[in-house]
Amino acid sequence: MAVTEDDPSAVLDELSRNFTYWEPGPGNGSLSSAWYRRNQVHLFGVLLSILGNLVISISLNIQKYSHLHSAQKELAKPYFKSVLWWSGTLLMAVGETGNFAAYGVAPITLIAPLGCMSVTGSAVISAIFLRENLRASDLLGMTVAFAGTYLLVNFAPNMSQAISARTVQYYFVGWQFLVYVILEILVFCILLYFHKRKGMKNIVILLALVALLASLTVISVKAVSGMITLSVTGKMQLTYAIFYVMLVIMIASCVFQVKFLNQATKLYTMTAVVPVNHVFFTTSAIIAGIIFYQEFLGAASLTVFIYLFGCFLSFLGVFLVTRNRENEHLQQSFIDFGNIPGKQMLDKIQPDSNGLSYGTLPDGSDSTQSQSGEKKEA
Repeated sequence: MAVTEDDPSAVLDELSRNFTYWEPGPGNGSLSSAWYRRNQVHLFGVLLSILGNLVISISLNIQKYSHLHSAQKELAKPYFKSVLWWSGTLLMAVGETGNFAAYGVAPITLIAPLGCMSVTGSAVISAIFLRENLRASDLLGMTVAFAGTYLLVNFAPNMSQAISARTVQYYFVGWQFLVYVILEILVFCILLYFHKRKGMKNIVILLALVALLASLTVISVKAVSGMITLSVTGKMQLTYAIFYVMLVIMIASCVFQVKFLNQATKLYTMTAVVPVNHVFFTTSAIIAGIIFYQEFLGAASLTVFIYLFGCFLSFLGVFLVTRNRENEHLQQSFIDFGNIPGKQMLDKIQPDSNGLSYGTLPDGSDSTQSQSGEKKEA
């Protein structure tokens, strides 16, 4: 009997051919020549991701320099009219394209934690080009993050999988993913209720919403990128409806991620948003890769432990690099209002550490009354 395209047994056969599970051997779990031979495609994805994150770091610093350069001018023009700002935006698009391609050739659980390279790279680039201080905690954080990256690359899932449309369809209707999506929707609705109805603006709630959307983003990004990669090699996948379903999910989840992330950056400092978002995003992406693409199927317990330890080191490295960074930009802890025309104040005002403002200036009524009183007495 001929096997039809939609036959479940055919899909399972295809999956078994596409996967290379944790094969025993002397090279498994170590950076040996055998390990390199088995993981050339994965290492190419790692290289794409690292380069993409470094390009993103450069783009962010170029955009930051553009804003600083514009602020020094007397007649500042809008940022979107700056050639520097558009150069940074173009580089960011290039970097994100590298990350997008990396998801198509390597597991999610390998690519997602490499986002720490963007944070650590930004610290070095800002120290070189923007003359910002490179602190001891930055150097320690970079060292810890690099150690975590080494463990991640070495002990991430040792599996190869061609992402075809039929593979994505099979996973999309699997009971594991359906249960995961139902639970994720329930948690998302609960968090959204507290955020919208109760007015809770806690950073954990906002970034948890971002992370829940991010899990759908990485699933759809890997599906879309993998199907495009397979189509380029001659096996056309773009005629399947699942490709466009995943494309819509990818775009919609990215848009709403940006919305909630912007709210978090408006309410909290980047030193708080960056490490928390990195931890939440990476954790959500790893869970999504494990559940949807079954990337840790058959993994040894020791390998999983070392991989998780590598994730912890990357989290710690990001925290050390971002810790108290914005506080260094305050050159003085007091602001002198004595030289402002029309305002008289002999003392200095200390900024409010819990707010976004430095307090209020006197309206001048007291000083006016005192001056008029002195004139009357005179």
